[in-house]
Amino acid sequence: FHFVDEAAPPALLRDLSVEILRRNLIVTWWTNIRFEQKFTSDLARLMKAAGCIAISGGLEVASDRLLEKINKGVSIEKVSKVTQSLTDAGIMVHAYLMYGFPTQTEQETIDSLEIVRQLFSTGIVQSAYWHRFSMTAHSPIGIHPQEFGVSKTTEEIGAFANNDLFHNDPDGCDHAKFSFGLRKSLLNFMHGIGFDTELQDWFDFKTPKTTISSTRIDGYLNSSEFQEINPNQRLVWLGQKHIQYRNLADSKLELIIETKSNTISILVDEPQGKWLVNFLAQIHISNSNKTTYSSINTNFNELNLGYFLLFWNEKSMTELRKVGLLVL
Repeated sequence: FHFVDEAAPPALLRDLSVEILRRNLIVTWWTNIRFEQKFTSDLARLMKAAGCIAISGGLEVASDRLLEKINKGVSIEKVSKVTQSLTDAGIMVHAYLMYGFPTQTEQETIDSLEIVRQLFSTGIVQSAYWHRFSMTAHSPIGIHPQEFGVSKTTEEIGAFANNDLFHNDPDGCDHAKFSFGLRKSLLNFMHGIGFDTELQDWFDFKTPKTTISSTRIDGYLNSSEFQEINPNQRLVWLGQKHIQYRNLADSKLELIIETKSNTISILVDEPQGKWLVNFLAQIHISNSNKTTYSSINTNFNELNLGYFLLFWNEKSMTELRKVGLLVL
């Protein structure tokens, strides 16, 4: 299935994925999204488990200044982290790219190409297409061109079909001359080659050197930030519903978790371990009830099992997060 929303909301894709898995349906699908930060690693893993094989999203001009001008609601850093989460989950990423946006300079065009080169070289984007900007009559820029530094040279004629407008872009560059070089470089990048080619070599005219650091995207991907859990976020377990366990010495419990590729064991204190077995069954994807982080936190603390936040950050819970315990 191709779900044709222009930008499918994260919450909708979460609920769709949960329902597909709860009903044990076997489907394959892809959709269009905006690269917003709510597409977390956990959501990407859920979508993949529910049959999502690919997404397409608008990176557009690959320039933070112009993304802000468009009011896209994303940044290059956010796009990098979202595409990494999707790629790590095994979902193919296709990016819509744009050049020739009003006021876009030669420098910004080359810098955008460098961003695209790094997105492909790091492997977090696998497919893309450059689109030449077109002013449409009913878009914000078509309605208020003066706010974007351009002026219309034609007005729409018909009530429906004549939507594309010609315009003057006095602050921008000669966008047309970049068309061939952008397409040629992107074709190479999609085949996994050309990453070491100087950006100048893709064009038959003199271009400015990029101002983008060669490690810009790597820097974004390697930067860590604390992700605070919203108390109302839902907890879901994608693993087996009934966990086997055995008692060990020193009041320890060994949980035996079967995954698609191997078997792992997790050691926890006996009281917390028995609670954990019931907890995972309660939040199993087959159950229709919605269990929040807040309710589980309250239950754990009321049973005097310790301080839940500390338990949540223990190694045992970290291992469970790797094999299917999701926060959505």
